[in-house]
Amino acid sequence: MKPRGLTVRTSCRLLLTACLVAAALTGHAASDPKAANYYEDALRRYEKRDMAGTILQLKNALQIDRNMLPVQLLLGKASLATGDVISAEVAFTEAIRLGVNRSEVVVPLALSVVAQGKQQQLFEQPHFSVSGLPTRTRFELLLIRATARSDMGDPRAALQEIVEARALDPSAVEPWLSEVPVRIVARQFREAMQAVDRALSLAPGLADALYQRGAVEHAQGHLPEAVRAYDATIKAQPEHVEALVARAGLLLDLGRVDVAAQDAATLKRVAPTEPRAAYLRALIADRKGDATAARAALSDIVGLLDPVPMAFVRNRPQVLMLGGLAHAGLGNNEKAKPYLEGVQRLQPGSPASKLLARIHLSDKNIDRAIETLEGYLKQHPRDTQAVALLASAHMSQGRPARAAQLMQGALQVQDTPNTRTALGLSLVGASRHADALPEFEAAFRKDPGQVQAGSALVFLYMQARQPAKAQAVIQVMLKSSPDHAGVQNLSGMVKLATGDATGARAAFERSVKADAAFVAPQLNLARMDAGKGDLDGATRRVTAILARDDKNLEAMLEMARLAEGRGQVEDARRWLEKADDHSASHDTQAAIALVDFHLRNRQPAAALDANKRLTAKSADDPRTLMASARALLAGGDVKGAQARLTQANRVAAYDASLQLEIALLQVRANDLNGAAYSVDKALSVQPAHVGAQALMADIDIRRRDFAAAERRAQQLVATQTKRAIGHGLLGDIAAARGEPGKALDHYRRAHQAEPSGDSLLRLFQAQLRMDPNQAVRLAEQWLQGKPADLAVLRALADAHAAGGRYTAARQRYEAFLKLRPDDAETLNNLANVLLASKDPGALKVAEAAYARAPTRPHIVGTLGWAAFQAGQMDRSLQLLRDARLRDPANADTRYFLASVLAKTGRSAEARDELESALRDKRAFAHVQDAESLLKTLR
Repeated sequence: MKPRGLTVRTSCRLLLTACLVAAALTGHAASDPKAANYYEDALRRYEKRDMAGTILQLKNALQIDRNMLPVQLLLGKASLATGDVISAEVAFTEAIRLGVNRSEVVVPLALSVVAQGKQQQLFEQPHFSVSGLPTRTRFELLLIRATARSDMGDPRAALQEIVEARALDPSAVEPWLSEVPVRIVARQFREAMQAVDRALSLAPGLADALYQRGAVEHAQGHLPEAVRAYDATIKAQPEHVEALVARAGLLLDLGRVDVAAQDAATLKRVAPTEPRAAYLRALIADRKGDATAARAALSDIVGLLDPVPMAFVRNRPQVLMLGGLAHAGLGNNEKAKPYLEGVQRLQPGSPASKLLARIHLSDKNIDRAIETLEGYLKQHPRDTQAVALLASAHMSQGRPARAAQLMQGALQVQDTPNTRTALGLSLVGASRHADALPEFEAAFRKDPGQVQAGSALVFLYMQARQPAKAQAVIQVMLKSSPDHAGVQNLSGMVKLATGDATGARAAFERSVKADAAFVAPQLNLARMDAGKGDLDGATRRVTAILARDDKNLEAMLEMARLAEGRGQVEDARRWLEKADDHSASHDTQAAIALVDFHLRNRQPAAALDANKRLTAKSADDPRTLMASARALLAGGDVKGAQARLTQANRVAAYDASLQLEIALLQVRANDLNGAAYSVDKALSVQPAHVGAQALMADIDIRRRDFAAAERRAQQLVATQTKRAIGHGLLGDIAAARGEPGKALDHYRRAHQAEPSGDSLLRLFQAQLRMDPNQAVRLAEQWLQGKPADLAVLRALADAHAAGGRYTAARQRYEAFLKLRPDDAETLNNLANVLLASKDPGALKVAEAAYARAPTRPHIVGTLGWAAFQAGQMDRSLQLLRDARLRDPANADTRYFLASVLAKTGRSAEARDELESALRDKRAFAHVQDAESLLKTLR
């Protein structure tokens, strides 16, 4: 951490103090005795440094007489002493208007103006002219103007102001002290040290001069010499804030964390509102692995800086940097940007440019990121980290050749594990996983302590279905970093993915033990609890996270998932809306989750409303466009959805994963040509991507280009010999051609190649069409070995229900609910089975389904029908009207409503409902009953 280099303010404050005390004793005349008494009491309080009492009494005086000149003057001084520089400026300006001699007020007024970042006023407004002022006032004003000139980036003019001040008092030490930071900024270190020597010759042992010596050494990278100078400063003045800040930062750079912590503790006591001290505490906490304390310190910084108008700090690069770093560290990227842009404006070569570029990249503002990085690299062409960022930006814009060129140049400058890792990460960001893999492998071979490279390798190996390789990397990482919370969490995720739930839980618990503030493993444990049906345990874990950090986005989203799992739909919605409210302006995760929540609950209008908020955050983000498309599809606007997906395809560039997600939605939107184009883009980046090849085959089937689909499927059979995917596609082709026997044979081969719930379900559905009894035996046999396979369990129950085997359906639905008691859809299906069986328990089960999903139209309709069967006419009518308004296309709901209307004598309305239900000749469960009822009403 470099020294602040603003010591001229310290000296000016010392000078100002004497000026204030003297001026505070000045007499006055007042026409109102009560106002005068208030002023006198304020003056006594001011002398005792009771600024709050001073200001209160002065305001009491002004209530009586606003034209009391001494009241305005003293109010300005008291306001300045408390840091309220705006009020100070107002009061001093009013004092000038009332007739105070400007020599009485010009110095404190100048300080209040400079503190607001309005340095230019010192050279534009006539009352800041140095001419005509007493010598001492002129001297002080010249030094303030020098600081303003330096802030404005004009060191030559700053030095001229200092020379003029020195001419007024050649024996004064202040001009020499003021010269040092100007020389440091201009990198004139020899002249800066000469100024330090002159200051010390005039005032031997002066703490400010000793500090400036340290600042010069520090700026040159002479760290031992800088430490000695700071030591001397603190010995001379133990509470010297600048020296304590500089020494603590330097000690941190040298790895002497415990000693730096002592200085930080002193700073917290003597300068509790100093933002640099808070940043030091954050750094120290981070070095010690105390994430909670680090975050608290960063919050302290933003609490100190955010209330200050940007104009106040616009010329303070170090303060701007602190604000940017603190907000970025807290994830508030949108708030970090103006601070970092201010640093970039003042210091184009500052590392702030890299952080700003990262924020632009996260905002998908690629052009700004590239512009920022290119400007930075003009001054730092060998910064390989910046080159890697620039390469990643170009890659995301679909310029892989330019990215490769940049990274090859970076490797020639610095072929290190970090550089290889950065290259690999940029390639992963561009979905060039095959190219990234050797880079990570090389980085990890050279340095097994590269956690980032190791984590990326694990991800890529798992994605490539190579769990043994992923486990091998994890073992190496655990050997070198056994207590690393992130590595233990990653180990747990791999174990969970490979079916070792016990090992996964143990790894997550070790991760929590290593870092109690690390949220990821706690959420993973909560998800495991929820997965085995322990929703209460999962909720307790997430509640504990939110008790420590009530704005934790992932925890709020998890709480929403748990609430929805319990059927507490309104609670889930509130959690999602809260998460969205607390998300950064560019963070769309919660907003997308809210859109999808409404879609799951069959509320397209609410989804479209939520999508408006989402679009306001990031209209051109591909995931935003995809969520918009889902909402539009649910609302029936297929053309609008197609347009959004076409736009998403364009902005997703060559991100293979995103292009596949877009293609799947384009299939749903019946834009098969658009889907094929999206898959082609994915395959151009990853030609061997199995999922992309399979999806293209599926698109060919839908386009009835069976020959092309079969070629792809046969290729997958040949290359993926141990997987189901190729045989499954051949089954789909045969089914589409109307060859159920061949389809069944291929599905059987797929299941034999890769026995899984998914392959079993495809075989089950094909068998069900040809031999229902054999299909049931197949599913029953599977469930004997895997009784907790919920997908197969529900499919079997649904098949029994569709076949009218209500007793068997009920048994299977109840078995499902033992494992997932809060599943609203299964409760609804069971209620329908009970209704079909004339079982009076249907109402209770329908109530349970409704309690968990009160906005899903078909569930509302089931409860309405159950209420009708139970003789609750009024409630039934209310519920069925609600369901019909939510989903007017549901013909069964219209039949239910018509039945109730007919029963209550509203024949005309019942007839309208039935005619609407039967208008499109659609098959629905109660079509025959609807036709029969309509005949009775005509």
